[in-house]
Parts: sequence; structure tokens; C-alpha cells
Amino acid sequence: MKRKALKAAFPYTLPIFAGFWFLALAYGILMNVNGFSFVYPMFMSMLIYGGSLEFIAVSMLMSAFAPLTTLTVTLLVQARHLFYGITMLDRFKGMGWKKPYLIFGMCDETFSINYTADIPKDVDRGWFMFFVTLLNQIYWVSGATLGGLIGSLLKFNTEGLDFVMTAMFVTIFMNQWMKEKKKYTGLIGIGGSLLCLLLFGADAFMLPAMLVILLLLTVFRKPIEIAYAEGDASE
Repeated sequence: MKRKALKAAFPYTLPIFAGFWFLALAYGILMNVNGFSFVYPMFMSMLIYGGSLEFIAVSMLMSAFAPLTTLTVTLLVQARHLFYGITMLDRFKGMGWKKPYLIFGMCDETFSINYTADIPKDVDRGWFMFFVTLLNQIYWVSGATLGGLIGSLLKFNTEGLDFVMTAMFVTIFMNQWMKEKKKYTGLIGIGGSLLCLLLFGADAFMLPAMLVILLLLTVFRKPIEIAYAEGDASE
């Protein structure tokens, strides 16, 4: 059962491996050139496991101690996981001891695979999602650790390395947008963000946008689930 689930999950994670290794190497190198041992990116990638937050953490570690600012930034950057959690509530039922790790390891890419993958009927869904989550984290941790180790050997201008996460988020969104026939969730995200951008300005729109999107997804959760279920049934 486990081996079959691993074999089914591995091909789905290969594109993530390519992307994660590039991003994680960039993160490890960035930590190294800022004076941090490879131990920092290794353990941060294990315990924080939030790519964009880890990039931001580099500058926060270099700044004055500000716990409230750190907490606020962390909540803002990782608030999107609230949306993933709402979407995966039903899918994680009955997962037993795997559920805590599935929740912890639910990054953007893992969520995308576990939510959209066409899992074979003879493969256990719990083990499939577990191995997708585990493999993706292994890719990230190993890449970040390697980047931290070899960063001192590379001599080049590292300006702009922290932009790779932004580029990947755009790619993930566009991939999901093109894959879904019904664009309800994407439209809610775009519409809520644009509305708050107009109302609050570029420097203060992020938190209101997250709250508006969360509220809309919560209010319209059932209609959206029905619409997507009908779309899947018609295929």
C-alpha cells in the first residue's frame, strides 16, 4: 500500500523538485552570503517550511529584535494557508496520525497537487497525500541545506535572488487559473485584492485583502464546492 502510494505520488512531485531546488538553493545561498551557517537554512526549512517567509526572515534576522513586527509579517505572509485549510477540511478527514503532518506540510505546491491530482482508485489517498507532502519538503530542505553549504564557494551578484518566490507564486496562480474551468476562487482573489488596493493603498491593502477573501470564500464555500463538483462530474 505504501509503496504503491509512493510510486503514484513521485511523478507528481518531479516538477516541484525542479522548482524547489532552484528556489531553495537561492535561499540557502542568500543566507550564506548574509553570514549565516548552513545550519540556519537547514533547520528553518525543516521547522518553518514557508518559502516566502523564509526569504523574508533573512532580512528580519539582520534587523533589530521586533517580535510584534515579526508576528504581524508572519501572519500576513502565511495567511493564505487559511484558505488552503478551509478547502482541505473534508479531504483530511479520517487521516489519523497523518493529519497533523499534512496540515504542517501544506505548502502552495503540495496543496495544488493534493487538491487537483487524479489519484488512482487502488491507491490509498492518505498515503498518497502524505508522500506528496514528505517528498516536497525533502526537496526544499535538501536544496536549502546545499545552498547554505556551497554559497561561500560561489562569487556572483546575489541581488534579486529574493524575487524568485514572487515569480513562482505568479506561475502557480497562472497554472491553477488555466487548469480550472470555473474561475470562481481566482476571481474572488483578484477582485478582493483589487478592491482593497483601491480602498487602502499599496502599503496597507494586504491584511484587508486577506480578510475579504477569507470572508467571501467562507460565505460562498458551499456554492463554490457544488459548482466545482458539477464541473468535475460533467467531464
